[in-house]
Amino acid sequence: MKVYKDIEDFKPIHNAVVTTGTFDGLHKGHKVIIQRIKKLAAESGGQSVVVTFYPHPQLVLHPNEKYLYILNTQEEKIKLFEDHNIDHLVFIQFTPEFAKLSYTDFIKNILVDKLHVHKLVIGYDHHFGKDREGQLQHLVDFGKQFNFDVEQIPAQKIGDVMVSSTKIRKALLLGAILSANKFLGYRYLLSGRVVKGDGIGRTLGFPTANIELNDPHKLVPANGVYAIEAEVKNLRYGGMLNIGTRPTFNGVKLVIEANIFDFDENIYYETLHIRFVERLRNEIKFENIELLQEQLVKDKENSLKMLKKNKEEF
Repeated sequence: MKVYKDIEDFKPIHNAVVTTGTFDGLHKGHKVIIQRIKKLAAESGGQSVVVTFYPHPQLVLHPNEKYLYILNTQEEKIKLFEDHNIDHLVFIQFTPEFAKLSYTDFIKNILVDKLHVHKLVIGYDHHFGKDREGQLQHLVDFGKQFNFDVEQIPAQKIGDVMVSSTKIRKALLLGAILSANKFLGYRYLLSGRVVKGDGIGRTLGFPTANIELNDPHKLVPANGVYAIEAEVKNLRYGGMLNIGTRPTFNGVKLVIEANIFDFDENIYYETLHIRFVERLRNEIKFENIELLQEQLVKDKENSLKMLKKNKEEF
């Protein structure tokens, strides 16, 4: 997969099969679109092209909003798209100026002139251009004028529930990991740099990697203890993770700390990728260290059970 962090770096290709959108979370609904552009590209002898935005448009349009959360950072989004084997991933820098681009200019300047679109695939609720004025019929009309086909993918459901990034965010903020993962079609991903902590975990017999997020808008699931998979240096390990303030030690600052099973290496300043398997419990304030240690032993046992039970889930 070729990645372009600026659309100006993209060179037109033959029979580009394109989709465009925010793709926050890259959930099951998005995956149907990705599979479709890959299939169409193979049938037409072309290549698949995903066009997305950075930063998330809502962060630019509503910069003073306190509770805007994203499901994927830019690097996480790249990592997820790599798993789908598309040919080209193109980022458009979303700025206040770009937000003013009319839907007609978006079609002509971006889709036609920059991408040389051959086929365009969009989701069921796709809107684009200034004030989201562009709609399906506009694309169809311009497609006839500029000789490209347009296909719309209907809404995707799991059971009777429509999949959406909004529903996934709500589930994660409640700690409902199993529901979020079902909508996503994979285990929710959180990535960050390992930084030095105060060493409390090691004194308890459960050394932890303290994770520093590289994007303040990244959605962190509800406080509590989770069974996880931890990936570092392209290797995966089972583990458990705590999100919270460590009330037993009268903490006030939110920390994200992972205890990685069967692992004892110095990984300071390495990037650690966490995949959430299941939520074990709420964060608890213990009366003493001994009770906390007893609970950590139980947490590890439960984490191992969850990891074994969900081994083939995704």
